[in-house]
Amino acid sequence: MKPGSGKISVQITRGRTKTIEEYFTEIRDREDVFAPLKATGLIGKVDIVARCNGGGTMGQAQAVRLGIARAIKGYDPSLEGALRDNGFLTRDPREVERKKYGQAGARRRFQFSKR
Repeated sequence: MKPGSGKISVQITRGRTKTIEEYFTEIRDREDVFAPLKATGLIGKVDIVARCNGGGTMGQAQAVRLGIARAIKGYDPSLEGALRDNGFLTRDPREVERKKYGQAGARRRFQFSKR
């Protein structure tokens, strides 16, 4: 994140980037990315380059949102209140439950046979 014209891009590979509109095709995901900037009034004032991998598009959009919020907090600590009030600095704690031994998955059991 650096002062600039408001360009936000996602780095795919070394040197190759895509704009937010190209990378996140769903409107909901794009709004997630822009939400911390709208809350702090920094739209059009900073350039951002983000990297994300793994998960789905919605999870990546929310991860980019968290990263942008943390970068804004580091850039200007006086904006932390606005970010915290909107819940942008809180990480989503949900994770995949581990597979247990003797079972087909985390909760799924193997098929039971009486005979």
